[in-house]
Amino acid sequence: MTLIKMCGLFREADIYAVNRIKPDFIGFVFAPRSRRYVTPEKAAALKKLLDPGIKAVGVFTDFPLSGIESLVSSGVIDIVQLHGTESETMVRSVKNICRCPVIKAFKIQTAKDAADAENSCADYILLDSGNGSGKVFDWELLKDIKRPYFLAGGLNPENVGEAIKLLHPYGVDVSTGLETFGLKDEKKMAAFKAAVGKEEQ
Repeated sequence: MTLIKMCGLFREADIYAVNRIKPDFIGFVFAPRSRRYVTPEKAAALKKLLDPGIKAVGVFTDFPLSGIESLVSSGVIDIVQLHGTESETMVRSVKNICRCPVIKAFKIQTAKDAADAENSCADYILLDSGNGSGKVFDWELLKDIKRPYFLAGGLNPENVGEAIKLLHPYGVDVSTGLETFGLKDEKKMAAFKAAVGKEEQ
């Protein structure tokens, strides 16, 4: 079964929508440059509304370790996603200090990028085209990856079925592909979930 992560939630309406649709994970973006940025305080309020069966992932870009640990220890997030230039040393430190699963995101442009991702010490890897670019990258670059991964980058209700059929990822990660005029669209969210389920029947 392909797991689903719906990322970039920042409104109460987004939380109510995922509570109905029930993806496996949602993502809070703690990168201030992102238009989907949420403060730790806002994320804490949203987490209280979230169905406890859905895991909250905190998405960080070169964020201080102390800040990450605070969000984990306070229960605001269940999983850490490192989406910046974090080193393997930083990934290990997060794993050791936060004591929770760690996802490391990689921008895949070359075969070397894919090889670097494969060798990461993170619990999970996420393979993306960029930082929320909403664009698909060359999936052929993933043909030699043996470890499970989250596929991201340009996924939407129309192409996620093809992605699952071709690549069989451990999980799929989507944000832009669920939006209309920059806001999460519950119809698109439901259609994405249905497309993933349809491909697995």
